[in-house]
Amino acid sequence: MIQSSQPRKERRFRFNAPMHVRQKFVHVHVAKELSSKLGIKKRSVQLRRGDTVRVMSGKQRGRSGKVLAVSMQTGRVLIDGITRKDAKGKEMQIPIYSSNLYIIDIDTSDKLRAEKLGVARSAKPQQTPKVQKIAAPQAGQQPQATRAEAAQEA
Repeated sequence: MIQSSQPRKERRFRFNAPMHVRQKFVHVHVAKELSSKLGIKKRSVQLRRGDTVRVMSGKQRGRSGKVLAVSMQTGRVLIDGITRKDAKGKEMQIPIYSSNLYIIDIDTSDKLRAEKLGVARSAKPQQTPKVQKIAAPQAGQQPQATRAEAAQEA
C-alpha cells in the first residue's frame, strides 16, 4: 500500500484514506497451521468479530481471545479478555493495532465469507425435531400415529 518512499506522504495517505482502502489496513495474517488445515491460499484475511486472534507484539504478547470489535477508522481491535484498569478501578478493553495480531481460528458461520475464503462453512448444530406422544388408545380404538410417523407417511 506504500504510495511513496517518504514517510510523511505515507502517513498522510493513511490518515486521509477512504473507508474502502482502510478496510485493507485491518487484514491480518493467518496462522500457518490454520491455513494448511482449512486450505486457505491467502497470507492475510479481513478480520471480523468472532475470529480468535493472538497478540504478537507489545505488553500483551502471547495472549489470545475472540475479537469483540474492529474499528476501520483507527485500525484497532478489541479482544475479549485483554483489559486493564482505568484510574477509577473500572476494567476497560485495550485497543490493539491489527498489524500486531494473527488469526488462530476463523469464524466461518457466514456463508459469503466461507465461500470467499474457499473454506467449508461451519454449520450450527441442528436441532432434532421433537416428537409429541399421544395418549394411549382406549379399549376398542386403533392407536394413532405420532406426528413424526404421520410426516414420514405424507
